[in-house]
Amino acid sequence: MTHTGGAHLSAYYTALKQAEEVQQVVLSDPDGKHEQAAKKVLGDKLAKSYRSHAEMLAAEKPQMALVTMESVLAPPIIELALQSGCHVYAEKPACVRTADFEKLVQLADSKHKYLMLALANRIQPPMVAAQKLIRTGKLGKFFGLEMHLVADQTRLKQTGYHNSWMADRSRSGGGHLTWLGIHWLDLAMFITGESINRVAGFAGVVGGQPIKIEDSAALSFQFSGGSFGTMTSGYYLDRGYHSHMKIWGSDGWLELDPFQDVPLKWYSRKEKSPEIQDYSGPKEPKGYTPFVREAVRAAAGLQEPPISNADSLRVLKTIFAFYEAAETGQTQSV
Repeated sequence: MTHTGGAHLSAYYTALKQAEEVQQVVLSDPDGKHEQAAKKVLGDKLAKSYRSHAEMLAAEKPQMALVTMESVLAPPIIELALQSGCHVYAEKPACVRTADFEKLVQLADSKHKYLMLALANRIQPPMVAAQKLIRTGKLGKFFGLEMHLVADQTRLKQTGYHNSWMADRSRSGGGHLTWLGIHWLDLAMFITGESINRVAGFAGVVGGQPIKIEDSAALSFQFSGGSFGTMTSGYYLDRGYHSHMKIWGSDGWLELDPFQDVPLKWYSRKEKSPEIQDYSGPKEPKGYTPFVREAVRAAAGLQEPPISNADSLRVLKTIFAFYEAAETGQTQSV
């Protein structure tokens, strides 16, 4: 379920094509823009295209809807899918206000349906390994966390981007934090097992481009267990990514960077011979293809969802509380 402004469509076509559990795909696209591209990737798996979301849902009664739309337009389409009995996979952030998504989660819960936000990094094996280190007590009591996710400025310099919904917060919900930083905020809570309950910081445009979103955000926050964390989220580079997450505990530390040859390192003084350990396990699966497949399998009743309704809402509450804190200059509770 999409439209002209739908994001990551080529990745989603590929994911649906490769997912063995997907028997058929139907496309609902009122603008009629994407049918040829979808057909090129999906081939015979694309059963039919519709110009009406409601007509498609009534005729096809799909088990799962993949919704990728301009954020301000997404909530009523997600609601329509949930009301029609679908589990929903939603491209982030899927709203421009927390209240809109919270209503959708309440609806999904009442219908026993999944509402899964597209936060694919949490299934990467190094992230799961880091979570296990925390959950099994290797690092002891969680003390603190610092992280950054920095991307390139290329898109910010393009006129087409300046005029797109992604560069207008009233349509997108936010900038770098809602589009990229959201992944690492989710990971911070996913790995530590703690929610963020207080946020403060700053957000704005430091690169000088004519955009109505933040290209830079500096966050400080408190976790539910009392520990503290910080994050830098911004478009600063000429190309590529810089990323880093470090977590300290009473008995050790871990460091994550999925763009490095060794994506995870850790130290635990609970080991018989304490020394820095390098992760040597698999780096795959990663990306949207395996995450979409897990969502499909969850919708088919074959496994638990890759992200819960509550976790999808939790990260959005954190982000929009931060925007309020940045605007008011006052720490906000999540």
